[in-house]
Formats: sequence, structure tokens, C-alpha cells
Amino acid sequence: MAQAAMARGTDRFERKRVAILDAATELLNSRGVKGLTLSEAAAAVGLSTTSVTYYFKRKDDLAAACMLRGLDDLNVIVDEALAPASPEACLRALIGLYFDRQRGAAVGEAAALPAFAEVRALNDPQRSEVVAALSRLFRKLRQIFDAPELAWLSRGRKTARTAMVLEQLFWASAWLPRRQPDDYGRIGEQVFDILVRGMAGEASRWAPMPIAIGKLAPRDRSAMSQETFLLAATRLINARGYRGASVDKISAELNVTKGSFYHHNDAKDDLVTACFDRTYEVMTRLQGLAMGLDGDQWTKLISAGAAVAEYQLSPHGPLLRTSALTALPEAIRAPLVEQSERISERFATMVADGVSEGSIRAVDPFIAAQMLNATLNASAELGFLLPGVSQKAAAAVFVRPLMTGVFQK
Repeated sequence: MAQAAMARGTDRFERKRVAILDAATELLNSRGVKGLTLSEAAAAVGLSTTSVTYYFKRKDDLAAACMLRGLDDLNVIVDEALAPASPEACLRALIGLYFDRQRGAAVGEAAALPAFAEVRALNDPQRSEVVAALSRLFRKLRQIFDAPELAWLSRGRKTARTAMVLEQLFWASAWLPRRQPDDYGRIGEQVFDILVRGMAGEASRWAPMPIAIGKLAPRDRSAMSQETFLLAATRLINARGYRGASVDKISAELNVTKGSFYHHNDAKDDLVTACFDRTYEVMTRLQGLAMGLDGDQWTKLISAGAAVAEYQLSPHGPLLRTSALTALPEAIRAPLVEQSERISERFATMVADGVSEGSIRAVDPFIAAQMLNATLNASAELGFLLPGVSQKAAAAVFVRPLMTGVFQK
């Protein structure tokens, strides 16, 4: 009888813990670590804040637990996906299982997966624990490229292609909600098809035209000063997330006083907004330069992608990663999301025009544009993933596998 009571108590404890994690994951995805609070997680499940601290002492404990639970789910998916014999079959299984998991979350059959980019906003030791778990998942997923028929791939290129594939999964969580959950399986097939076959038309080849990215740098002294400030902030936010990029750290990075910071920006939200405005301006101008090139739409599209990847590793880079959006208040975030969507829509228009002329094969322009945007966003991490990779090699290493096929030379 005592054992039965203990079992009921254990079940009750676990049910409450799961309910807290479910609610906290939703908050984490919509507001980031900055916006996640123990009190709101408690209110979402009808508990007091004190009750929640019985399960999770601090906010970082709760955020880390959400991410680690999500990584457990992804490990199950990857383990199952690695069972088939060929790399292509493994990738098909991975995409299918992941999109089915997202469908389950969309219809309430499974908990939402957390936004793993927010790991940057955690403090240690929680940050190190989640990073280590992410690294283990990454190394496991990289086994897809260890097949004998892919022996020509260097370790660095395997790492880059794994990162690109993983980014497609994480990025999909942002745009899939615009589609019907019943369509997720079909969409997953289209994502798989682009990853394996690329986007090139029958006669198209990888030969991007050069774009002088140095022309995008500001010329007058005032603009150059602001650019220096925004670039330092962008690098810090990309590395540590919104929460980790404090005013003190940004000022120390530039060796200026807090007063200088507030001379440029009234608050940190203003600074993040300015960093996004800079990022979107660069992306828009690079797209415009590419669209003005001679050649077909395929050439223009890959030239734009190559230029962005090169910019990320240039002295002017990187651009701000979109993961910082979740930490901003909704009133500020919404117009920035609209700017991001305009960039994706412009890529989609280029894809659609390319399909019409035959330089790009028949693919869903919306999905193709989102996949390209995901790749270009992740290319900000290329210097970290592959230390020593050159600016000129960035596009061939990271963008080309998406455009021509992830298993192609």
C-alpha cells in the first residue's frame, strides 16, 4: 500500500513537471530566455511560483530542462533515421520523422520542440550542459556523411553540410505554422528533394558572379562610427544571445563608456533593432546588386547567396542571426519579422522566375526561399564551425551544397 502511494506521488510529480516544461517551452519559443519567468510558467499550469521552484530552482534550470528534453526527442529521431543503409535514405527518414514530430506538436499530440538557438542566452553551468548535449547530437547526425561513397568529403565539409541540414530543421519551426499540419508530410518531402537534388535546372552550373561587397561599407565618418558600434554588438549578440550581450560587455568590447552607448541608442532593444536594420539593409542591397547582374535567375540567385556568405566572413560581417528576434517585445519584433519576410519573398520571386525560364528546376519557391534564407542565416557561424575557412571559400563550402545537392561534389 505504501508502495502504491509512493508510485501515485511519483506519477503526480512527473505529470506536474511535464506540464511545467510544456508551458515553459511555449514561453521560451515566443519570448526567449529573457522573457521566460518562473511566475508565468507557474501561472500557465495553475501553480504558484513557489511550487515551480520545487521542480526548478532558477529560470536557467527551467530553460535548460526544456532544451534537454527537446534534445532527447531529437536524439530518438536521429537514432531511427540512421538505421537505413544509404545516406539518402537516412536523410529522407530524418526529414520525415522531424516533420511528423512538428505535425504532432501543431495538432496537440506532442509537446513543442524548444528554440535551441536560445542556448546562447543561458548562464553556466546550464549553458555548458546544453551545448555539450547539442554537440553530441551534431556528431551523431554527421554520421550520415560517413558512408563509403562520400569518402571524398573532408571532415570540414561534412561538418558544414551537417550544420546546414540541422539549420533547415530548426528554421522550419518558424515557417511551418503558416501551412496546414496535414501538409507537413508533403512539405517534408519537398525539403528532402531540394536537399538531395538542389535547385539547379538541367543546364545550370555553380558559377556565381562576383559582387563587390566592399561597396556596402559606409563612407562618411559618422556612419562608419555607428557601423563599428553595430558590428561589435552584432558579434556579441550572435555569440551570447540578447541576454548575454549586456551594455557593459558591448561597451567593453569597444572600449567606450556606457554614456557612449546611450549616445547611440536609448536602450538595448533599440540597439538590437538597429543591428537588425543593418542586417536587412545589407541583405536587401546584396539582393539588388545580384538582380542587376547579367545572366539568368539561377546565376543571380547563387550570386546573391555567395555574396552573403562571403560578407559573413568579411571584415564587415557577420550579420545578426534571427534568433535574437525572440527576445524582443512583440511590438518591436513584428515589423522586423516583416522585413525578414520581404527578403524571403524576394528570393522566392527569383526562384519562381528561374523556374519559368528553366534555369531553376520546378521547386516550391516559398520553401526554396526559406531554405536559402536558413542557410545564409547559419553562415554567420561558419568561422566558428570551420576555423580558418577563407572568405572566398565560404559559398562553395556552405551555400553550394544546398543549391546543387548535399551529396554532390
